[in-house]
Amino acid sequence: MTTDQVLTGLGLIVVLAVGSQVLASRLRIPALVVLLPVGFTAGALTDDVNPERLLGSTFSPLVSLAVAVILYDAGLGLDLRRFAAHTRRVVLRLLWFGVLVTWLSAALLAMPLLGMSWSAAVMLGAIVVVSGPTVVGPLLTFVRPTDRVQRILVWEGSLIDPVGGILGALVFHAVVAGGRHGLGSQLAAFFTSAAVGVAGGVLGSAVLFLMLRRLRLAEVLGTTVQLAAVVGVAAACDIVRDDTGLIAAVLMGLAMANLPGADVPAHKPFFERLVHLVIGLLFVSISATVTPHSLQHVIVPTLGVVAVLVLVTRPVAAQVASLRTDLTRGERGFLGWMAPRGIVAASTASTFSMSLVDEGIGGASMILPATFVVIVATVTLYGLTAAPMARRLHVVRSARSRPLLVGGAPWVVDLGQALRSAGLEVLMWAGREEERERIGAARLELARGELFAAATGAGAELEGLTGILLLTEEDDFNALAATNLAGFEGTVHRLRPPMDSEGVFAPYSDGDVLFGAALTGAELARRYDRGARVLTRRVRGPLPVGTDLLFLVRGDGRLLPVTRAAVPTPQDGDVAVLLGGG
Repeated sequence: MTTDQVLTGLGLIVVLAVGSQVLASRLRIPALVVLLPVGFTAGALTDDVNPERLLGSTFSPLVSLAVAVILYDAGLGLDLRRFAAHTRRVVLRLLWFGVLVTWLSAALLAMPLLGMSWSAAVMLGAIVVVSGPTVVGPLLTFVRPTDRVQRILVWEGSLIDPVGGILGALVFHAVVAGGRHGLGSQLAAFFTSAAVGVAGGVLGSAVLFLMLRRLRLAEVLGTTVQLAAVVGVAAACDIVRDDTGLIAAVLMGLAMANLPGADVPAHKPFFERLVHLVIGLLFVSISATVTPHSLQHVIVPTLGVVAVLVLVTRPVAAQVASLRTDLTRGERGFLGWMAPRGIVAASTASTFSMSLVDEGIGGASMILPATFVVIVATVTLYGLTAAPMARRLHVVRSARSRPLLVGGAPWVVDLGQALRSAGLEVLMWAGREEERERIGAARLELARGELFAAATGAGAELEGLTGILLLTEEDDFNALAATNLAGFEGTVHRLRPPMDSEGVFAPYSDGDVLFGAALTGAELARRYDRGARVLTRRVRGPLPVGTDLLFLVRGDGRLLPVTRAAVPTPQDGDVAVLLGGG
């Protein structure tokens, strides 16, 4: 290919990936729903978007390294200290029993329906066990199921990516080893591959931990160090043993999430943006390699596999996982109706299928197009039916707001108690120990750990937040936090800084600012010290004289703040949250 053709192809892949993600965010649908058809259409209509032609033999290694980065990020989300006990039993059952029954049923169906060899069918079954938070998360945000169901599905999605990645890598090496003569050599090859991945993960974790702990790197440099470590270790492991880098990457992410003092959360937001771009590029590139010709004899039999997985396998797995638990019939039913496949399935299919084709495994060429059909079918089906199914099963969360209040000043704790008395479930976070003690004394729920991890629901038990109120005494902190939380699915508001002051960075005076022009953070603290208090009043006519309206709580539990841009109109039956006195 000419230089112009390569530049055109690479440019189109980047533009299509980012454009698809932007469109999906505007439509509030999973990015896969847009990325897959866009990549497939681009690959079918033009030869320019063809990564195998653009990159040649480097495409497969690049996909493998990209998957390693994604799995490392998935491992970072597995803070086992946040694995709440009330969801652990169901999630663990979904992992071991659900993965096993999905793997076996997909493999057993693929042999007769797709005409695959046993080795290729087992590999396909291992690939389609994964779901993943990149697919489940947006669907749950749209559907808004009850907290308990959401926590289970978020934890399952977070854990099954690395579990599926490890399973896929191990099955791949077992399949390749199975082509060699002698049981002893097969077992030796299998355990050698596992040992290489584990050793790489341990060594890489140790090196990365020491660098982050000793060097105290800033966010951008800390992110690039993580990226270099993961790519370097994964590449080294793959050199020693094909595709063992995936095992090492997952273990590195898991270790960095759970080793005390690793300081990874501070570097995670920027790393997540990088992974978001990698996911888009991978989906467009991989789907572009799936040709219409390769799908001709695959679509119908694969849809048969999907039908069994959706209608039989997943419901059975959900029922077994919820045995002897207090989950309602509706909650069990919804767990059985939510298992879309995502990026790890597509990426591992692309990585392993090429190698198995080279090994001469019968039916290996159908693994990628079959996986493509499984992803498209499950994402489309669950995307269209999840919301009406949740309503039918009565597992839709109420419209009541669940705000996170950041800050622990006396007036902020008073506000938290007032919102709780208005019927809202309030969560609070504070950095200073005396503030945390004040929150605990008020018997308000306290979010543990690092702020951005708590606010974005990284711990899974904090899923369901509808808004964040940044109420600390530091205006610069509030402004900076509001900027870093721009990707939060709910609303983010912060206190108004003094009109005549300037911040340390540009967006200091921008964003969704709370309350009237005179109610800055300093003024609120001053008035509270002079005797003002946060009050709640049921709206029945005009608001009390001498009070400032802060929030309205509608009858359905929605929290409406007074902001610089808008003042909600009180209605009879609302609960008004007021500042009175002082």
